Amino acid sequence: MPEKTKYIFVTGGVTSSLGKGIIASSLAKLLQARGYTVTIQKLDPYINIDPGTLNPYEHGECYVTDDGAETDLDLGHYERFTNHPCSQNNNVTTGRIYQEVINKERRGDYLGKTVQIIPHVTDEIKERILSLGKTGNYDIVITEIGGTVGDIESLPYIEAVRQLKWELEKRALVIHLTLVPFLAASGELKTKPTQHSVKTLLEEGVQPDILVLRTEHELTDEVRSKVARFCNVEKRAVVQSIDVDTIYEVPLKMKDEGLDVTVLKRFKLPTDTEPDLTLWNTFLDKMMHPTKEITVGLVGKYVELKDAYKSINESFIHAGSVHNCKVNIEWIHSESLTLPAEQLSHLDGILVAPGFGERGIEGKILAVQYARENNIPFFGICLGMQIAVIEFARNVLGFKDADSTEMNPNTAYPVIHLMEEQEDIKDIGGTMRLGAYPCKLKKDSNVFGAYKKELISERHRHRYEFNNKYLSDYEKHGMVATGINPDSELVEIVEISEHKWFVGTQFHPEYKSTVLNPHPLFVSFIGTILENNK
Repeated sequence: MPEKTKYIFVTGGVTSSLGKGIIASSLAKLLQARGYTVTIQKLDPYINIDPGTLNPYEHGECYVTDDGAETDLDLGHYERFTNHPCSQNNNVTTGRIYQEVINKERRGDYLGKTVQIIPHVTDEIKERILSLGKTGNYDIVITEIGGTVGDIESLPYIEAVRQLKWELEKRALVIHLTLVPFLAASGELKTKPTQHSVKTLLEEGVQPDILVLRTEHELTDEVRSKVARFCNVEKRAVVQSIDVDTIYEVPLKMKDEGLDVTVLKRFKLPTDTEPDLTLWNTFLDKMMHPTKEITVGLVGKYVELKDAYKSINESFIHAGSVHNCKVNIEWIHSESLTLPAEQLSHLDGILVAPGFGERGIEGKILAVQYARENNIPFFGICLGMQIAVIEFARNVLGFKDADSTEMNPNTAYPVIHLMEEQEDIKDIGGTMRLGAYPCKLKKDSNVFGAYKKELISERHRHRYEFNNKYLSDYEKHGMVATGINPDSELVEIVEISEHKWFVGTQFHPEYKSTVLNPHPLFVSFIGTILENNK
């Protein structure tokens, strides 16, 4: 193993959404499969402190780590690929950088100096990059720079990378991801966008060491040679990233392209051991060749943007592979759900998704009611669990005005209410229960059958809780609290015991599902549906 931590920087050009996070995750997987300890961090150029207050339409899913960091959805990819948890240190935003610099200036840490982008902001960025390496836990740290080269927001990050390439000498390299478009009119792959992207990076003082080219068509030897010649990189360092059917194929494509070998040779590290991808290949084979198929309705209010529910979608893929089953997700907008008998009757299972606010709530309540009354396997996550509680109160307990105080502060039956210690907090960026908390399961329950253990830990992201004042009413009528936080006595899981599979969780199980460890609740949910379909 290397004596000192090595650093890899992944930048992007030409256009956004080329898949820097997937390339970073795939490279990490390959290096990890060769025995190296690897972590990945994301540097986001936006000025928000974190994505916690961003609308999902703006930024997609907000991913949460064990230590309660609200982070970019790419961290979900990092964890799903590497099977290794991330932390607060794995996601850095411009907002957090500037906040710390200003705090230091106010404390007098700069001893009266004029505070500037260089060196103060860039030094803060460098410190965040190097912090993971200083723990001694990792052989290699991969840092993904958000945005595209040339964006004004990214300039301080690129400058920090420029400085670190000199300061770390042979311990740092840069991978630049670009696009090689295919022009149908001329039948050609065009390298000019890549050349201009690299030129922009060079103007900012950074020479890329490896180029990864996104393409719809196979790169010819001539194209590779041309890119190498005009961009000052070795030909073997021009890597093709061709479109694939699933992101989980990308590590294998990168292995075929020798990306991991090129990286290790640049660092003068051993390349004689082949990466062990046995379990990954097993997963991929089962995923690509399913013997069964089901359809689950995902009821939410952000369904136009699939990235808003990225981790749920991936969790179905992971758990489906366990059963050799393809899970088709039917995206159902809760605001348009008015006739559940017509809109939901063809589904094998129903999942009501997490979210905030009152928009689309009545449609979600109809979905829960339909699943409950027709004994259809049901999964409610976070707000989905709270909706199940509200629906049960209205239609089974007879509390017609039952609601969450988030939706109706004056409800006569606040079955979901704000945590007492949060009532006086006005800053919405700091009012939630975030991160991993313990949960004790009741043994005679579907969730215990799924986890096969009594004490679990799951990640949270919510403000409102089940109101324990009404717990006895629920349990008398068949909705049971099968998961309780042992420290606070808060309800974490509810089930309807006489239903085939009706589970609502206050936490987000999707945050902990990985390729090599599919989440047990998703595995159980799919298993019940398959058994039901027999």
